[in-house]
Formats: sequence, C-alpha cells, structure tokens
Amino acid sequence: MGHKLLFLCAFVAALAAPAAAQERDARAAPVVEALLTIGTPYRLGGSSPETGFDCSGLVAHVFQRAWGVALPRSVEAQSFVGKVVPRQRELEPGDLVFFNTRNRPYSHVGIYVGGGHFVHAPRPGRRVRIEDFDQPYWRARFNGARRLEPAQPEG
Repeated sequence: MGHKLLFLCAFVAALAAPAAAQERDARAAPVVEALLTIGTPYRLGGSSPETGFDCSGLVAHVFQRAWGVALPRSVEAQSFVGKVVPRQRELEPGDLVFFNTRNRPYSHVGIYVGGGHFVHAPRPGRRVRIEDFDQPYWRARFNGARRLEPAQPEG
C-alpha cells in the first residue's frame, strides 16, 4: 500500500507544472483512479474492484469513474478509441497502452501513469499492479497507444 501512496504523491507533484488547473485535474483523474485499483485481484470478465478486473475491465472502470466515459469492453475495441500516440516516447499519463501477449496484436491493455510505468491487470492469480515499460517482456510486446480526451465542460 505504501508504494501506491508514494507513487500517487509523486505523480500529483509532477502535475504541478504550469497548466490550467481544471484541465490538469481532468487529465490526472484516470491515473489516480488506476492507482486506486492496485492490489485488486485479476478476474476474467471482471470490471469492478469488488469482484476483480481483467485488463479491459480495469480500463473501462477507470475511465467511467474518472470521466464518466463508457469505453468498449474488449481490448480490441478499446484499441480504436481516441487518437493514436505515434511514438512511445510521446506517451502521457492516462494514455492506453496495448501489447501482444497472446500471439495476437492488441491482446492486452494498460494505463500509462508516467515515468515509464503503467497499471494493468496482468493475468489469473495476480493482482492489478504497476509495471515497468523497460522490462524486456513489455518492450518486446508493445503494440501502440491511444490518447483519450476528457469531456469538455459545456458553455
């Protein structure tokens, strides 16, 4: 639990860079929600902290809570949402990151949280956790990323 709080504090401090406060808060919301799920058990088809998450269920839950956005439930469908992030070095916190983990593209998804790390629900028997992008396993399987935008306030 301590690593979750430490990472969350570091992330929030990093967001103190000049930007409109409302936009900054909106962009940070999915990352905060993702970090709050750390430790939740993996469950195939799961989409809540009470019952557990699979990878796409975690992503759908996070964006529903953060922005009230209903994302598709499958990884493949989520891979078409938002805008393409052209290069890995251009990732921003809150971007969806996709991997080929089952010998097929876009078979796994996580949420980039910054600093070369992402949150995901790995597999049965594991829990939602933070992963390092620089691990050879993840670097070799990276398929791409998508960026979603928070809903713009009306008026």
